[in-house]
Amino acid sequence: MRMKKTLAVAAVGAMLALSACGSSDGSSNDKSADSGSKTADIRVWLNGADTPDDARAWLKKTFEEQNPGSTLTIEQQEWDGLVEKLTTALSSDKETPDVVEVGNTQAPTFTTAGAFSDLTDNLSDLGGDDLLKGFVDGATIDGKTFAVPYYAGSTYVFYRKDLFKKAGISAVPITTDEFVDDAIKLKKANPTPKNFSGFWLPGQDWRDGAAFLWNTGGDFAVKDGDSWKGALSSPASQEGLATVQKIFKQASGAPADATEADPVTPFCAGEIGMMVRPGWVKGMLEDAKTGCPDIAKNLGVFPVPGADGQPAPVLLGGSDLGISAKSQHQGLAEKALALMLSEDYQSILAHHGLTPAKNSLSSKLGSDEYAQATIAAASNAKLTPAAANWALIEGDRTLEDLFSQIAQGGDLASLADKADSHIAEVLNK
Repeated sequence: MRMKKTLAVAAVGAMLALSACGSSDGSSNDKSADSGSKTADIRVWLNGADTPDDARAWLKKTFEEQNPGSTLTIEQQEWDGLVEKLTTALSSDKETPDVVEVGNTQAPTFTTAGAFSDLTDNLSDLGGDDLLKGFVDGATIDGKTFAVPYYAGSTYVFYRKDLFKKAGISAVPITTDEFVDDAIKLKKANPTPKNFSGFWLPGQDWRDGAAFLWNTGGDFAVKDGDSWKGALSSPASQEGLATVQKIFKQASGAPADATEADPVTPFCAGEIGMMVRPGWVKGMLEDAKTGCPDIAKNLGVFPVPGADGQPAPVLLGGSDLGISAKSQHQGLAEKALALMLSEDYQSILAHHGLTPAKNSLSSKLGSDEYAQATIAAASNAKLTPAAANWALIEGDRTLEDLFSQIAQGGDLASLADKADSHIAEVLNK
C-alpha cells in the first residue's frame, strides 16, 4: 500500500509555518488587520456540490445588499486533494480565500496550525451553546474556538422498494447480518447490468465502510497514554474489515478504485439497490435536471442496522467554517460567516436534507421518513479519532488506499499492520 509519507511531512511543515505566522505580532489573526477595509470582494470556498444552489444565491445576494460596494464570490473546491490545497492557500497572503469550508474531521489540524482566526469573542453572536457541540469542541484549543459548524450529515441507507420486492425481501433489515444478506440477495436477483450493486460500496469509500468497523468495536486509531496508535490490527477491527471485504466481494459492483463522490450517475443508471448516503442526496436524485425522478419515486430509507438491532455507529460527517488568519478583510469575512449561520440560510440547507449547525433548527428538517432516518442515524454517530494530525491521514489517502486494497481481496492482517504503522507515525509527529 502506497503511504505517501513525503506528502504528509510536507503538509506538516507547511502548517507549522502557518502556526508561526499566526502567532507573530501584528499578524492577520489580529482583528485590527482589517485596517478599515470597508469594501472588498469576499472569497468563500465551498466544497463539492453539497451546498445547494439556492443557498449560494441567497448568500451572495444578501451579503451584497447588506454591504454596498462589496461583492461575494463563491469558489467551489473538490474534497479530493482539499487538505493539500488548503495548506497552500491558507499560508499565502495573496492567494488565501476569506472564508473556507473544511471537513469537521479536518478542522482540528488547521485549528492547531493557526490557519484560522480566533472566533471566541464572536461565538455567542454566532450561536453559542446552540451550535453543534462536537463540531465546536473539535475546533477549540486552550479555550479558544477557531471554527464553527456549517452543517452535519449522518448517513443512512437509500434503497429501491421495487427491487426489494423483486428480490423477495419483504421488510428492511434490522441487524448487520440481515443487511449484508439482503445486499447479496439483491445482487443475485439483478444479474444485469454486470456492475449492479446490491449495496453500492466503491473501493475507496472508507467513510461508509467505517460503520462496519465501528460496529464490531474496532477503530482506526486509539489513544495510548500521551500518544496515538493504529488500531486496525485489533481483533475487533479485523472482524469489521472482514465484513467490509465480504460486501466488496459478494454485494458491491462498484469499482475497487472508485470513490463515493458521485452516487447519482450509477443510481440513475439502474446499478444500485442500496447505498449509504447523506440526506441531501435525495434532492439530487429527485431533481429533473440532475437526477432521475422516475427511479427515485421508488426510494425508501432506513438507518444502517447495527449488530444489536439498533442503528450502527456511522460517521458523523459535515463541515466547519473558518476565517483565514491571512484574510485582509476580517470584518467583512465575519459578516459573511454570520449570514451562513443565520436561520434563513440554515433553513435552506435543512430543506435539502443537511442537518443545521444549530440544534434549535433541527425541526427544519421536517417530519417525513427522511427526517426520521436522519435523526435515528445521528443517535449513534461517531467522529474520526480526535488527533491534531488526523487531517494528514485523510490528506495522504491512507484510508482510501487501504480500503481499495481490501476491495481487491488483499490480506487484511498485513494491510492493517502497514496502515497502523503509518497512522501512528503521522499522528504522533
